[in-house]
Amino acid sequence: MTDSTQYDTMTRSQRLKTFGMFVVKETKHIVRDRRTMLILFGMPVVMMLLFGFAIRNDVRDVRTLVVTSSIDEATRRIVDAIDASPYFTVVGTAASGREAERMIHDQQADMAVAFSPDFSANRYKGAGVQMLTDAADPNMGQQYANYAQSIIADAVATMSNRGYATASASAVSTKMLFNPRLLSAYNFVPGIMGMLLMLICAMMTSVSIAREKEKGTMEVLLVSPVRPIVIIIAKAVPYLLLSVVILVTTLTMSYHVLDVPIAGSLFWIVMVSLIYILLSLSLGLLVSNIAKTQLVALLVSAMVMLIPVIMLSGLIFPVESMPDILQWLTCVVPARWYISAMRKLMIMGVDHIHVLKETAILCAMTVVILTVSLVKFKTRLE
Repeated sequence: MTDSTQYDTMTRSQRLKTFGMFVVKETKHIVRDRRTMLILFGMPVVMMLLFGFAIRNDVRDVRTLVVTSSIDEATRRIVDAIDASPYFTVVGTAASGREAERMIHDQQADMAVAFSPDFSANRYKGAGVQMLTDAADPNMGQQYANYAQSIIADAVATMSNRGYATASASAVSTKMLFNPRLLSAYNFVPGIMGMLLMLICAMMTSVSIAREKEKGTMEVLLVSPVRPIVIIIAKAVPYLLLSVVILVTTLTMSYHVLDVPIAGSLFWIVMVSLIYILLSLSLGLLVSNIAKTQLVALLVSAMVMLIPVIMLSGLIFPVESMPDILQWLTCVVPARWYISAMRKLMIMGVDHIHVLKETAILCAMTVVILTVSLVKFKTRLE
Protein backbone atom coordinates (compact mmCIF):
# COMPACT_ATOMS: atom_id res chain seq x y z
CA MET A 1 0.00 0.00 0.00
CA THR A 2 1.43 3.35 -1.03
CA ASP A 3 1.76 6.35 1.27
CA SER A 4 -0.96 8.21 -0.61
CA THR A 5 -3.31 5.24 -0.20
CA GLN A 6 -2.53 5.08 3.53
CA TYR A 7 -3.31 8.79 3.83
CA ASP A 8 -6.64 8.28 2.04
CA THR A 9 -7.65 5.60 4.56
CA MET A 10 -6.98 7.88 7.55
CA THR A 11 -9.84 9.31 9.52
CA ARG A 12 -10.35 13.04 9.66
CA SER A 13 -8.89 13.29 13.16
CA GLN A 14 -5.81 11.31 12.07
CA ARG A 15 -5.31 13.65 9.11
CA LEU A 16 -5.56 16.69 11.37
CA LYS A 17 -3.11 15.10 13.80
CA THR A 18 -0.64 14.38 11.00
CA PHE A 19 -1.02 17.90 9.66
CA GLY A 20 -0.39 19.29 13.15
CA MET A 21 2.77 17.21 13.50
CA PHE A 22 4.16 18.68 10.28
CA VAL A 23 3.32 22.19 11.49
CA VAL A 24 5.11 21.57 14.80
CA LYS A 25 8.11 20.07 12.98
CA GLU A 26 8.45 23.11 10.68
CA THR A 27 7.99 25.50 13.60
CA LYS A 28 10.85 23.84 15.46
CA HIS A 29 13.07 24.17 12.38
CA ILE A 30 12.30 27.89 12.18
CA VAL A 31 12.85 28.50 15.89
CA ARG A 32 16.16 26.65 15.88
CA ASP A 33 17.46 28.58 12.86
CA ARG A 34 18.82 31.84 14.26
CA ARG A 35 19.23 33.44 10.84
CA THR A 36 15.60 32.79 9.96
CA MET A 37 14.45 34.19 13.30
CA LEU A 38 16.62 37.26 12.77
CA ILE A 39 15.05 37.88 9.37
CA LEU A 40 11.51 37.23 10.61
CA PHE A 41 11.67 39.47 13.67
CA GLY A 42 14.73 41.66 13.20
CA MET A 43 13.93 43.05 9.77
CA PRO A 44 10.37 44.25 10.61
CA VAL A 45 11.66 46.04 13.72
CA VAL A 46 14.51 47.68 11.82
CA MET A 47 12.25 48.69 8.94
CA MET A 48 9.65 50.19 11.26
CA LEU A 49 12.29 52.21 13.10
CA LEU A 50 13.89 53.42 9.87
CA PHE A 51 10.64 54.28 8.14
CA GLY A 52 9.20 55.79 11.30
CA PHE A 53 12.12 58.06 12.12
CA ALA A 54 14.16 58.47 8.93
CA ILE A 55 11.30 59.38 6.59
CA ARG A 56 11.01 63.01 7.48
CA ASN A 57 10.83 65.93 5.12
CA ASP A 58 10.29 68.54 7.79
CA VAL A 59 12.79 71.33 8.43
CA ARG A 60 15.05 71.34 11.48
CA ASP A 61 17.97 73.52 12.59
CA VAL A 62 18.52 75.29 9.27
CA ARG A 63 21.72 77.31 9.58
CA THR A 64 20.65 80.90 8.88
CA LEU A 65 22.61 84.09 8.23
CA VAL A 66 21.32 87.62 8.75
CA VAL A 67 22.48 90.37 6.40
CA THR A 68 23.21 93.28 8.73
CA SER A 69 23.27 96.11 6.18
CA SER A 70 19.78 97.25 7.26
CA ILE A 71 18.96 96.18 10.81
CA ASP A 72 16.45 98.15 12.89
CA GLU A 73 13.98 97.44 15.69
CA ALA A 74 11.44 95.69 13.47
CA THR A 75 13.98 93.50 11.71
CA ARG A 76 15.52 92.50 15.04
CA ARG A 77 12.15 91.26 16.21
CA ILE A 78 11.73 89.24 13.02
CA VAL A 79 15.24 87.77 13.35
CA ASP A 80 14.50 86.85 16.98
CA ALA A 81 11.29 85.12 15.87
CA ILE A 82 13.23 83.13 13.25
CA ASP A 83 15.93 82.15 15.72
CA ALA A 84 13.37 81.18 18.38
CA SER A 85 11.67 78.68 16.08
CA PRO A 86 12.83 75.04 16.12
CA TYR A 87 13.28 75.18 12.35
CA PHE A 88 16.06 77.76 12.09
CA THR A 89 19.26 78.59 13.96
CA VAL A 90 20.93 81.94 13.35
CA VAL A 91 24.62 81.06 13.06
CA GLY A 92 26.09 84.41 12.04
CA THR A 93 25.81 87.63 10.10
CA ALA A 94 26.92 88.89 6.72
CA ALA A 95 27.64 92.48 5.73
CA SER A 96 26.04 92.14 2.30
CA GLY A 97 24.07 89.79 0.12
CA ARG A 98 27.19 88.94 -1.88
CA GLU A 99 29.01 87.90 1.29
CA ALA A 100 26.01 85.82 2.35
CA GLU A 101 26.07 83.98 -1.00
CA ARG A 102 29.78 83.28 -0.57
CA MET A 103 29.22 81.89 2.94
CA ILE A 104 26.41 79.62 1.72
CA HIS A 105 28.65 78.50 -1.14
CA ASP A 106 31.37 77.64 1.40
CA GLN A 107 28.87 75.52 3.39
CA GLN A 108 28.86 77.87 6.39
CA ALA A 109 25.07 78.30 6.20
CA ASP A 110 21.96 77.00 4.42
CA MET A 111 19.95 80.22 4.13
CA ALA A 112 20.33 83.98 4.50
CA VAL A 113 17.73 86.66 5.25
CA ALA A 114 18.19 90.22 4.00
CA PHE A 115 15.87 93.18 4.64
CA SER A 116 15.38 96.20 2.43
CA PRO A 117 16.79 99.53 3.71
CA ASP A 118 14.73 101.13 6.50
CA PHE A 119 12.40 98.13 6.58
CA SER A 120 10.11 99.51 9.28
CA ALA A 121 10.02 103.07 7.92
CA ASN A 122 9.17 102.18 4.31
CA ARG A 123 5.87 100.46 4.89
CA TYR A 124 4.25 101.87 1.77
CA LYS A 125 7.35 102.02 -0.49
CA GLY A 126 7.77 98.41 -1.50
CA ALA A 127 9.94 97.38 1.43
CA GLY A 128 10.41 93.67 1.80
CA VAL A 129 12.61 90.68 2.57
CA GLN A 130 14.85 88.61 0.36
CA MET A 131 15.86 85.07 1.25
CA LEU A 132 18.90 83.36 -0.23
CA THR A 133 18.48 79.60 -0.06
CA ASP A 134 20.70 76.62 -0.82
CA ALA A 135 18.60 74.80 -3.41
CA ALA A 136 21.04 72.01 -4.30
CA ASP A 137 18.23 69.94 -2.78
CA PRO A 138 15.27 71.76 -4.40
CA ASN A 139 12.59 70.30 -2.14
CA MET A 140 14.37 71.31 1.04
CA GLY A 141 15.34 74.70 -0.38
CA GLN A 142 11.70 75.46 -1.14
CA GLN A 143 10.66 74.31 2.32
CA TYR A 144 13.28 76.58 3.92
CA ALA A 145 11.72 79.52 2.10
CA ASN A 146 8.13 78.53 2.93
CA TYR A 147 8.83 78.03 6.63
CA ALA A 148 10.75 81.31 6.89
CA GLN A 149 8.05 83.22 5.03
CA SER A 150 5.40 81.86 7.43
CA ILE A 151 7.43 82.94 10.46
CA ILE A 152 8.05 86.39 8.98
CA ALA A 153 4.34 86.83 8.24
CA ASP A 154 3.40 85.89 11.81
CA ALA A 155 6.03 88.25 13.23
CA VAL A 156 4.88 91.15 11.03
CA ALA A 157 1.22 90.54 11.96
CA THR A 158 2.09 90.48 15.66
CA MET A 159 4.02 93.75 15.43
CA SER A 160 1.23 95.39 13.44
CA ASN A 161 -1.31 94.40 16.10
CA ARG A 162 0.91 95.98 18.74
CA GLY A 163 1.15 99.25 16.86
CA TYR A 164 4.55 98.85 15.20
CA ALA A 165 4.90 100.29 11.71
CA THR A 166 6.30 97.51 9.53
CA ALA A 167 6.54 96.63 5.88
CA SER A 168 4.17 94.17 4.32
CA ALA A 169 5.06 90.52 4.84
CA SER A 170 3.85 89.74 1.33
CA ALA A 171 6.87 91.46 -0.18
CA VAL A 172 9.13 88.44 0.36
CA SER A 173 11.32 87.28 -2.52
CA THR A 174 13.44 84.16 -2.65
CA LYS A 175 16.64 83.54 -4.58
CA MET A 176 17.41 79.87 -5.07
CA LEU A 177 21.15 79.35 -5.22
CA PHE A 178 22.77 76.57 -7.29
CA ASN A 179 19.41 75.40 -8.68
CA PRO A 180 17.24 78.36 -9.68
CA ARG A 181 14.88 76.19 -11.76
CA LEU A 182 14.33 73.81 -8.82
CA LEU A 183 15.01 70.72 -10.93
CA SER A 184 14.78 67.51 -8.91
CA ALA A 185 17.50 65.91 -11.04
CA TYR A 186 20.03 68.18 -9.33
CA ASN A 187 19.28 66.34 -6.10
CA PHE A 188 18.80 62.78 -7.32
CA VAL A 189 21.65 62.36 -9.80
CA PRO A 190 24.42 62.31 -7.13
CA GLY A 191 22.30 59.95 -5.04
CA ILE A 192 21.63 57.60 -7.94
CA MET A 193 25.37 57.54 -8.68
CA GLY A 194 26.09 56.48 -5.11
CA MET A 195 23.44 53.74 -5.21
CA LEU A 196 24.42 52.33 -8.62
CA LEU A 197 28.12 52.14 -7.82
CA MET A 198 27.37 50.43 -4.50
CA LEU A 199 25.10 47.87 -6.19
CA ILE A 200 27.52 47.06 -9.00
CA CYS A 201 30.66 46.90 -6.88
CA ALA A 202 29.56 45.56 -3.51
CA MET A 203 26.57 43.34 -4.25
CA MET A 204 27.87 41.85 -7.49
CA THR A 205 31.33 41.20 -6.07
CA SER A 206 29.95 39.43 -3.01
CA VAL A 207 27.60 37.32 -5.14
CA SER A 208 30.40 36.44 -7.57
CA ILE A 209 32.69 35.11 -4.84
CA ALA A 210 29.78 33.38 -3.07
CA ARG A 211 28.97 31.64 -6.35
CA GLU A 212 32.48 30.17 -6.44
CA LYS A 213 32.09 28.95 -2.85
CA GLU A 214 28.66 27.48 -3.51
CA LYS A 215 29.90 25.52 -6.52
CA GLY A 216 33.08 24.42 -4.74
CA THR A 217 35.36 25.99 -7.35
CA MET A 218 36.92 28.56 -5.00
CA GLU A 219 38.98 25.87 -3.26
CA VAL A 220 40.16 24.64 -6.66
CA LEU A 221 41.33 28.15 -7.52
CA LEU A 222 43.09 28.59 -4.19
CA VAL A 223 45.17 25.39 -4.53
CA SER A 224 46.55 26.69 -7.82
CA PRO A 225 50.05 28.26 -7.88
CA VAL A 226 48.48 31.73 -7.98
CA ARG A 227 48.27 33.56 -4.67
CA PRO A 228 44.76 34.03 -3.18
CA ILE A 229 45.12 37.82 -3.19
CA VAL A 230 45.80 37.75 -6.94
CA ILE A 231 42.67 35.67 -7.53
CA ILE A 232 40.52 38.08 -5.52
CA ILE A 233 41.93 41.12 -7.30
CA ALA A 234 41.39 39.44 -10.67
CA LYS A 235 37.73 38.78 -9.80
CA ALA A 236 37.27 42.40 -8.69
CA VAL A 237 38.87 44.04 -11.75
CA PRO A 238 35.90 43.45 -14.13
CA TYR A 239 33.53 45.09 -11.65
CA LEU A 240 35.98 47.96 -11.21
CA LEU A 241 36.07 48.54 -14.97
CA LEU A 242 32.30 48.16 -15.24
CA SER A 243 31.83 50.73 -12.47
CA VAL A 244 34.09 53.20 -14.27
CA VAL A 245 32.00 52.76 -17.43
CA ILE A 246 28.81 53.32 -15.42
CA LEU A 247 30.34 56.41 -13.81
CA VAL A 248 31.21 57.89 -17.20
CA THR A 249 27.77 56.99 -18.59
CA THR A 250 25.99 58.53 -15.61
CA LEU A 251 27.96 61.77 -15.78
CA THR A 252 27.42 62.02 -19.55
CA MET A 253 23.68 61.43 -19.30
CA SER A 254 23.24 63.79 -16.36
CA TYR A 255 25.00 66.59 -18.22
CA HIS A 256 23.63 66.14 -21.76
CA VAL A 257 20.20 64.58 -21.10
CA LEU A 258 19.10 65.80 -17.66
CA ASP A 259 20.82 69.22 -17.87
CA VAL A 260 22.52 68.69 -14.52
CA PRO A 261 25.64 70.87 -14.41
CA ILE A 262 29.13 69.70 -13.56
CA ALA A 263 30.05 72.94 -11.88
CA GLY A 264 33.12 71.70 -10.03
CA SER A 265 36.36 70.00 -11.00
CA LEU A 266 35.80 66.90 -13.15
CA PHE A 267 39.14 65.56 -11.95
CA TRP A 268 38.04 65.58 -8.30
CA ILE A 269 34.63 64.15 -9.18
CA VAL A 270 36.38 61.17 -10.79
CA MET A 271 38.94 60.83 -7.98
CA VAL A 272 36.33 60.78 -5.21
CA SER A 273 34.25 58.33 -7.26
CA LEU A 274 37.23 55.98 -7.68
CA ILE A 275 37.79 56.01 -3.91
CA TYR A 276 34.11 55.19 -3.41
CA ILE A 277 34.33 52.36 -5.97
CA LEU A 278 37.30 50.82 -4.15
CA LEU A 279 35.39 51.12 -0.88
CA SER A 280 32.37 49.37 -2.40
CA LEU A 281 34.56 46.55 -3.73
CA SER A 282 36.01 46.15 -0.23
CA LEU A 283 32.51 45.90 1.23
CA GLY A 284 31.65 43.24 -1.32
CA LEU A 285 34.70 41.24 -0.29
CA LEU A 286 33.75 41.63 3.37
CA VAL A 287 30.24 40.33 2.72
CA SER A 288 31.71 37.37 0.82
CA ASN A 289 33.50 36.35 4.02
CA ILE A 290 30.12 35.91 5.70
CA ALA A 291 28.08 34.48 2.84
CA LYS A 292 28.48 30.85 1.80
CA THR A 293 25.73 30.99 -0.83
CA GLN A 294 24.54 33.54 -3.38
CA LEU A 295 21.19 33.90 -1.59
CA VAL A 296 22.84 34.76 1.71
CA ALA A 297 25.12 37.21 -0.09
CA LEU A 298 22.10 38.98 -1.61
CA LEU A 299 20.24 39.13 1.71
CA VAL A 300 23.24 40.44 3.63
CA SER A 301 24.03 42.96 0.89
CA ALA A 302 20.45 44.22 0.86
CA MET A 303 20.31 44.62 4.64
CA VAL A 304 23.80 46.04 5.11
CA MET A 305 24.13 48.18 1.97
CA LEU A 306 21.01 48.68 -0.14
CA ILE A 307 18.58 49.72 2.62
CA PRO A 308 21.06 52.10 4.34
CA VAL A 309 21.92 53.69 0.98
CA ILE A 310 18.27 54.43 0.30
CA MET A 311 17.19 55.38 3.82
CA LEU A 312 20.23 56.84 5.61
CA SER A 313 22.44 58.44 2.97
CA GLY A 314 20.47 61.59 2.25
CA LEU A 315 19.44 60.22 -1.14
CA ILE A 316 15.72 60.74 -0.43
CA PHE A 317 15.40 62.01 3.12
CA PRO A 318 17.64 64.78 4.49
CA VAL A 319 20.02 63.65 7.20
CA GLU A 320 19.52 66.91 9.10
CA SER A 321 15.84 66.08 9.70
CA MET A 322 16.54 62.68 11.29
CA PRO A 323 16.76 62.08 15.05
CA ASP A 324 20.21 62.49 16.56
CA ILE A 325 20.75 58.75 16.99
CA LEU A 326 20.06 58.11 13.30
CA GLN A 327 22.29 61.01 12.31
CA TRP A 328 25.12 59.33 14.19
CA LEU A 329 24.24 56.04 12.51
CA THR A 330 24.48 57.62 9.05
CA CYS A 331 28.15 58.39 9.74
CA VAL A 332 29.03 54.75 9.02
CA VAL A 333 27.11 54.72 5.72
CA PRO A 334 29.69 55.36 2.95
CA ALA A 335 27.04 56.59 0.51
CA ARG A 336 26.23 59.54 2.79
CA TRP A 337 29.73 60.99 2.38
CA TYR A 338 29.94 60.22 -1.33
CA ILE A 339 26.56 61.79 -2.13
CA SER A 340 27.44 64.85 -0.05
CA ALA A 341 30.74 65.25 -1.90
CA MET A 342 29.10 64.85 -5.32
CA ARG A 343 26.43 67.45 -4.55
CA LYS A 344 29.11 69.92 -3.51
CA LEU A 345 31.37 69.23 -6.49
CA MET A 346 28.75 68.79 -9.22
CA ILE A 347 25.94 71.14 -8.19
CA MET A 348 27.54 73.77 -5.98
CA GLY A 349 30.87 73.84 -7.78
CA VAL A 350 32.94 74.14 -4.62
CA ASP A 351 36.71 73.67 -4.55
CA HIS A 352 38.13 70.31 -3.50
CA ILE A 353 39.13 71.84 -0.16
CA HIS A 354 35.47 71.84 0.87
CA VAL A 355 35.15 68.06 0.31
CA LEU A 356 38.32 67.09 2.17
CA LYS A 357 36.24 65.85 5.10
CA GLU A 358 34.18 63.53 2.93
CA THR A 359 37.25 62.37 1.00
CA ALA A 360 39.22 61.64 4.17
CA ILE A 361 36.35 59.62 5.67
CA LEU A 362 35.94 57.56 2.49
CA CYS A 363 39.70 56.89 2.35
CA ALA A 364 39.77 55.82 5.99
CA MET A 365 36.78 53.50 5.47
CA THR A 366 38.44 51.99 2.40
CA VAL A 367 41.70 51.23 4.21
CA VAL A 368 40.00 49.70 7.25
CA ILE A 369 37.42 47.60 5.38
CA LEU A 370 39.87 46.41 2.72
CA THR A 371 42.42 45.37 5.34
CA VAL A 372 39.85 43.47 7.41
CA SER A 373 38.35 41.85 4.31
CA LEU A 374 41.66 40.58 2.94
CA VAL A 375 42.84 39.26 6.32
CA LYS A 376 39.55 37.51 7.04
CA PHE A 377 39.28 36.10 3.54
CA LYS A 378 42.78 34.65 3.63
CA THR A 379 42.20 33.13 7.08
CA ARG A 380 38.94 31.44 6.06
CA LEU A 381 40.10 29.87 2.84
CA GLU A 382 43.77 28.91 3.34
